[in-house]
Amino acid sequence: MSKTATLEINNEKYELPVMVGTENEVAIDISSLRTSTKGVITLDPGYKNTGSCESAITFLDGEKGILRYRGYAIEELADKADFLEVAYLLIFGELPNTEQLGKFQTDIKKHSVVDDDVKKIVDAFPKSAHPMGVLSSLTSALTAFNPSSVNVNSEEDMYNAIVRILGKFPVLVAWTMRKKMGLPLDYGDNSLGYVENVLKMMFKQPNEEYKLNPIVVNALDKLLILHADHEQNCSTSTVRITGSSHAGLFVSLAAGVSALWGPLHGGANQAVLEMLEAIKADGGDTKKFMAKAKDKDDPFRLMGFGHRVYKNFDPRAKIIKKAADEVLGDLGVEDPILDIAKGLEKEALEDTYFVDRKLYPNVDFYSGIIYRAMGIPVEMFTVMFALGRLPGWIAQWREMRLNKEPIGRPRQIYTGYTLRPFKTIDKR
Repeated sequence: MSKTATLEINNEKYELPVMVGTENEVAIDISSLRTSTKGVITLDPGYKNTGSCESAITFLDGEKGILRYRGYAIEELADKADFLEVAYLLIFGELPNTEQLGKFQTDIKKHSVVDDDVKKIVDAFPKSAHPMGVLSSLTSALTAFNPSSVNVNSEEDMYNAIVRILGKFPVLVAWTMRKKMGLPLDYGDNSLGYVENVLKMMFKQPNEEYKLNPIVVNALDKLLILHADHEQNCSTSTVRITGSSHAGLFVSLAAGVSALWGPLHGGANQAVLEMLEAIKADGGDTKKFMAKAKDKDDPFRLMGFGHRVYKNFDPRAKIIKKAADEVLGDLGVEDPILDIAKGLEKEALEDTYFVDRKLYPNVDFYSGIIYRAMGIPVEMFTVMFALGRLPGWIAQWREMRLNKEPIGRPRQIYTGYTLRPFKTIDKR
């Protein structure tokens, strides 16, 4: 393959370097294009064809349904590792040995107490506040309680900042939900594992003992692993571009939380449940809505099926479907919403229209079902997504800072007025 690409503009030719990634992804390096052509740039709305960075964290092939973290298949990680092992892998590049994992767990627990004054911020929010807005605000507020900037040239400083946020973020997640539900705020139990502690902090009632369900723990552990990173998506790119200004880790993560909030990104699993609620309100006829989904003239959209990146199947959905079946079977929840979900899933997997178009249930569909069965309010679904995505955001921020990437500064094609004279107010 040629190591350069030739671009011709107004009979002038420019040689541009071509680079190839370790998975044979090919990219034309246009970093010097504007300089060498004296002002020419590329236009790529949404950056669908633009690589913003070089990264060694996550590989995704949407055509083949492949997702790997640091070279490890997502299927194997979900089956054989727990969430903190995967977090360590994403952030530091290798799976931890027993000693490294033990220290990682211990250090995270040391930082799992949030300053009590943060409770005052939580109390100031009305119950009607959306949990993602609360979580973003609380994450940003951590900067005020931890004002020293991270020295990215110090491995110790970097490590301490990472275990600090991994310890405190689950508390913020739990407090966000407990505020919504009118429950007292809890600091958790450091005798428990990471995922077990999250569940206890979220669900423990003040007047009774909380009992962990291993099937629910396993399902949540897998969900967090499956959401841990997903290449340069909207929220991850937001974390990197915020951090490129040398903004601190916590505020960069808060920016990522805000980006994740959008219904086209992290809000997709919430949209699934809202769709199911609408179907229930209409009478619960799944066949009717499957027909509406196939009608090109009908504005109804079937949420939670297909994926804009995965063109054949979502590898995460194949993993979490089993966990969803186990949770529903074990909890025995009687819920018409979940019955509608199971009906839609069955029809989509058997209907040739959906099969031929590879419109299979995706990870958002199954995660919504699991969270609903667990008793997590629908407004909290994206918050749970953020908890899973936390190590990926940290890894991406760390990689960007260690690589000394320049500040993000996209260009534009200006389409406004050319120079025009100012009119005084009496002539406007």
